Amino acid sequence: MTVYESDLPGVGKKFEIELDDGERLVIVTHNTGKREVYLKADADADSEKVFEASDRLARKIGTILEGAYFQPVQAEQVETMLSDDTYLEWYGVSETAEVAGQTLAEANIRDETGVSVVAIQRGEELISPPTPETVLEVGDTLVVIGDREDCAEFEELLGAGLDE
Repeated sequence: MTVYESDLPGVGKKFEIELDDGERLVIVTHNTGKREVYLKADADADSEKVFEASDRLARKIGTILEGAYFQPVQAEQVETMLSDDTYLEWYGVSETAEVAGQTLAEANIRDETGVSVVAIQRGEELISPPTPETVLEVGDTLVVIGDREDCAEFEELLGAGLDE
């Protein structure tokens, strides 16, 4: 998949994404945050507008598409890049995880690895933000934020990514 990016002076940016069948998806991001989505039959065809979305709606659609709301396939690790070197990642607490049964304060995760635990998914309950007294339980999914190296250290501390 090839993505072409171009500046639109005074407007924003345009992204063209080559699709498998030769079509192209064109996304125009305006400086105001508005997004326009077009479809082209091929690189030389005229674009047909598919829809337009406000900045807020486009971000919501984006999080749904990237899997932040629902992961259809169980993965070792779920990752969302927030900036060039900041990631939001989800990790499962397995029975063998060193932190299982410890409070966040006892686990000392931030000092040990550099990541911050910003939320805990426990069954249907979302604990956000967790307190230092929050006990990490087997089966919890921890949502952490940090750079790639810190996340790798945290994964080592846990001993695994998301439980399968």
